[in-house]
Amino acid sequence: MRVLLCLWAAAIAVALAIFSGTTIQAAGEGPEEIFFKATQAQKEGQFEKAAEGYGNLLQSGYVGGHVLYNLGNAHIRLNQLGMAILQYERARALIPRDADLQFNLEYARNLTQDAIPASKGFIGHTLFWLDSFNCSELLWSFAALNVLFWTALFVRLFYRSEWFYYLFVLVLVCWFISGISFGAKWYQVEYDDRAVILEKEVGVLAGPHQGDTVLFKLHEGAMVHEERVDDGWMLIHLPDRKRGWIPSEDAARIKASGFKGEKYP
Repeated sequence: MRVLLCLWAAAIAVALAIFSGTTIQAAGEGPEEIFFKATQAQKEGQFEKAAEGYGNLLQSGYVGGHVLYNLGNAHIRLNQLGMAILQYERARALIPRDADLQFNLEYARNLTQDAIPASKGFIGHTLFWLDSFNCSELLWSFAALNVLFWTALFVRLFYRSEWFYYLFVLVLVCWFISGISFGAKWYQVEYDDRAVILEKEVGVLAGPHQGDTVLFKLHEGAMVHEERVDDGWMLIHLPDRKRGWIPSEDAARIKASGFKGEKYP
């Protein structure tokens, strides 16, 4: 009898645990439902609600190019130009060939007050095709060509026809270019020091103190380069070598270390 009672109690406990787990899972919204509700809110003109929904997805770890793109759209409808450009640039790293994203990013850039030329650097000018691919695409291309290269090399040991030699050289060149491209793209993404001004107007100071001399001013959406952060201040520079200090909260890095500390909208 005691054994039966114990088994009965255990069965009830297991059932309650399963029911509780099912209830919690049913009560919680999945990422697809959150994305759908945020998109629906955006269509209805509820842009703050939409931005909050997309932000919740990012903070939960669901980072995707279209989530960032839609978040940028919500911010630009809220007249938050800096945040819009920030999210568009982050989205461009994941979906670089998206035509709508390119158009909206260019439109947002045209709204900025500061005419700061983009600086691609040596890598961007030399390997001009990098902007059309994301890091994952280049990694998989290099991996596929790596397998093809070693396979061709192995076959070359036993099959030495002239046409196969030229085919092997072609594979070798493509393998080398893909490897260089992936390495350069990884370096671009990993060491991206660009930041976007978020405030309407920011005075760039000569030193990291509120009372220091204002060297020049920047406005919302301007693209700068971060040198370092020191005790709540960010040392920035522009492509024309102008540099100075601004409060850290007045700008945000495009390369996000995480989205949990950011607020949306």
